[in-house]
Amino acid sequence: MDRNSIAWRGPMVAVITNFDQSGNIDQEAFSINVERMFDNRATGIVVGGCTGEFWALSHEERCQLFHLGVQSAKERGDVIVGTGAITAKETIQLTLEAEQAGCSGALILPPYFVKLTDDEIFCHYEKISAETNLPIILYNIPANAVNSISPALALRLSELDQVVAIKESCGDWNHFYETLIEVKNELRVFCGPSSIYGAPATSLGADGTIDCFPNLWAPGGMDLFYSTEAGRLEESQSLQITGQKLTKLFTSGGRTLYPSTKAAMDLLGYPGGNPREPLRQLNQQAIHELKTGLIALEILKPQ
Repeated sequence: MDRNSIAWRGPMVAVITNFDQSGNIDQEAFSINVERMFDNRATGIVVGGCTGEFWALSHEERCQLFHLGVQSAKERGDVIVGTGAITAKETIQLTLEAEQAGCSGALILPPYFVKLTDDEIFCHYEKISAETNLPIILYNIPANAVNSISPALALRLSELDQVVAIKESCGDWNHFYETLIEVKNELRVFCGPSSIYGAPATSLGADGTIDCFPNLWAPGGMDLFYSTEAGRLEESQSLQITGQKLTKLFTSGGRTLYPSTKAAMDLLGYPGGNPREPLRQLNQQAIHELKTGLIALEILKPQ
């Protein structure tokens, strides 16, 4: 397999995982959100990734989400699911379950917490590629995973049979662009922090974007890709500025990204709800400031 083995492209959404009052996965709310993403021209969804709070889910819940993601998408687009774990054994088990569920591909980050060498990271993916059949999208997010996929390592990993794409979420433009140059002929490259530099990434050849902001910023989060691809420069620049401001709003004033995403969805009347522990809901002051910021960005209408 290589980049030509799949047709993944365009704006995909890293969807949240909704929880009900008892703390269980809220299947109805999840499906409603997925449907809204496709209604706003998402080309696919990423289920159970960082935005989906995979680290707070049990093995069984992750598998449940794989099936729910496929059911909710109703064949309207690609369903990529996060199957990464610290051990290759568990990652393989999750990836085989994703294949059985009918998912399009597996998003796999390097083993996390323990610092690894490039050879150790390569061997991890090599084992997974040898024992699974789903196309693999590498996930570089060193701020969360500790381990980084360098441009050189990404090129080396592209030689593995199942590796077809990379979600580059390191947040460093130079690293992103070097990776794009290094692997664009072998792998499809998706920009993770598209709210920060999705427009330049798309204009220079990224195959698509994968971001959390479309959960609440739709169709703007999708139009960031489409306007850039179509050469609508003024629209593209305006949307990128909004994305930058959203990123700052969601990660300042005592707020962090994932609780802010769910709180913003609640403010907009979409099913967001509580994050899983150890994450906590925003306090009232943080919510007030979030609401004020969303109104200033004309995403939320003043009441």
